[in-house]
Amino acid sequence: MSISFHSNKFFKCLGIGLIISFSILEINTLNKKINAEKILIAASEKDLFLYRQMGASYLCIASKAEIDFNKGLGIASATFANVIIGKHGGAIKELGNEKLDEKKLYNAGLFQIVGSALNICPESIPKNIKNDYEKRLKQLVKQSKK
Repeated sequence: MSISFHSNKFFKCLGIGLIISFSILEINTLNKKINAEKILIAASEKDLFLYRQMGASYLCIASKAEIDFNKGLGIASATFANVIIGKHGGAIKELGNEKLDEKKLYNAGLFQIVGSALNICPESIPKNIKNDYEKRLKQLVKQSKK
C-alpha cells in the first residue's frame, strides 16, 4: 500500500519553503559578518606576544626541517602581519589610533620574530641574521634613550 501525494505540488511547496528559509538565514549570516567586521579591537601586548611566539615557533620548526631560513622567516612575518590586519585592522593598542599597513607590520614581524627565535632556538638562526638583529636592537635602544 502506498501513500498518495500530489508529489509535484508537495515538492514545489517544500522546495520554495527551503529556498526562502535558506535565503533568510544567509542574509542574516551576512549581516552578522558585516557587523562583526566593523568592531575591530587593537592588538594588545598579549596578542602581539602570542603572534610573535607563533611566528618564532614556526621559524624554528621550519629551520629544523631544513626549509630555507629566509623563506621561513618571510612566511612567519607575512602571517604575523596578516593576522594583525585581519583580526585587528592593523591597529596596535600601544600606537593609539594609528593603523599600520602590511609592509610596516611585516618588517616589525621580521624583527620581533627573529628576537623571539633567538630565545627559543638560537642554534637555528644564521650568524649574520643574529648579528644584524643585535646591531638593530642597539640602534633602537639608543634612539629610545634620546
